[in-house]
Amino acid sequence: MKLLKLLFAFCFAFSLHAQNNTTEKHFRHLRYNHVSPYIDLAGIHPISKEEAQNTSHYKFTYDASERLTEIINNHYHTEKKHPLASIGVYRMVITYEDNKETRIFFDINNKRITNDRDVYKEVFSYDAKGFKNKLAFYNLEDDATETNWKIATYQWSKTKNGIIEKRFNLKNEAVPVSPYFAFGTTRIEVDENGIPKGHYNVNDKLETTENAAGVASYQDTYDAMLNHVKYTYHDKDNNLTMNQWQFSIGEKVYDSIGNNIQLNYYDTEGKFLRDRFVYSNTKTTLSTVATKKDSTEIKEKALGYLIGLQQLKPELMNTVMNDSLNKVTIGWDRATKKEYSRRTTKAQMIEFANSWNKSNTMFPDPPNNKVTILDIYNRIANVKLVSDNWVEYLHLMKLDGTWQIVNLIWQHKDINRYPKE
Repeated sequence: MKLLKLLFAFCFAFSLHAQNNTTEKHFRHLRYNHVSPYIDLAGIHPISKEEAQNTSHYKFTYDASERLTEIINNHYHTEKKHPLASIGVYRMVITYEDNKETRIFFDINNKRITNDRDVYKEVFSYDAKGFKNKLAFYNLEDDATETNWKIATYQWSKTKNGIIEKRFNLKNEAVPVSPYFAFGTTRIEVDENGIPKGHYNVNDKLETTENAAGVASYQDTYDAMLNHVKYTYHDKDNNLTMNQWQFSIGEKVYDSIGNNIQLNYYDTEGKFLRDRFVYSNTKTTLSTVATKKDSTEIKEKALGYLIGLQQLKPELMNTVMNDSLNKVTIGWDRATKKEYSRRTTKAQMIEFANSWNKSNTMFPDPPNNKVTILDIYNRIANVKLVSDNWVEYLHLMKLDGTWQIVNLIWQHKDINRYPKE
């Protein structure tokens, strides 16, 4: 009996040690992947725990066998929203059992949620030799489900030239690689470190073949820091070709800590076509002080709303108010005997401008309208408007070069019109 107690104590201590024997690592970014979920998750641009406390990052936790068991997503602003390139949740938990790897997803309140593939659970299967050969998706009730790309399962097999991938929906029908890219069965090439080099569209004989757009493969280049720096599109003979978005070469520019800050696009001859700036959470450009022209227009639009009412000008009201206008004030519900926020629409405001002051008795002559710009930041502004009847706060937005009122909150100037608090 004593021996059994000692054995139990040893096993418990060993189990507790194994549970606590975890390793944490911190990374600024996830390695980019637009090829397949077959590609392992990996962090890039490692940083210390101390650095992570003050910057955007991911925290990876590994068990005693160096298997990834958890990712905490503390990456803000610039996480790439792509079903293959982001986890799309605060926390991913990974467990291993019977040649299966299961991933489930949580929000910051530990509530189970869907990831960027719009599924609650992912289960990878491995064969007896440890080869990853299947991925299946499940809903919250553990029923088989499809991703937002209408994929229920991925199936992988080995060939001498790489990994063959097939995708199926719940009806066991073949599904393309994504809704916007018509590759069917594909061959994936990876290097010795598991980094994707190419994704090839293949026929039933596993021969590289072109899709309807004339593309047979896209191929990737990573730099020494594992930044995804270039991707190119090729025909079946491996010549550069134009894709459906009318470029052949995509080039990514990164800053010193791995933030993608610019995209450049080229044709098959390497001729520059266009570029696109990518915003960053580490470098922002603040707005300059508002121009006199903006200030003048903001005041004109704010006063235009009152003038539209006072002078019966529905056309002016239509010009100064945005279609999504949210105009609210304090209302009183006689049935519930409670105050509520009462809304007026743009259509109602235009109608009021047609008739509300037709007797010319709603305002003194001349009316006392006073507008004060409280703040302007680039294309948004906050304004206080005081008239003979009301005190109002307006939010204006500059859309297509024109300032418009989008929000308006008001109450009667005479506070005796409201019940005593």
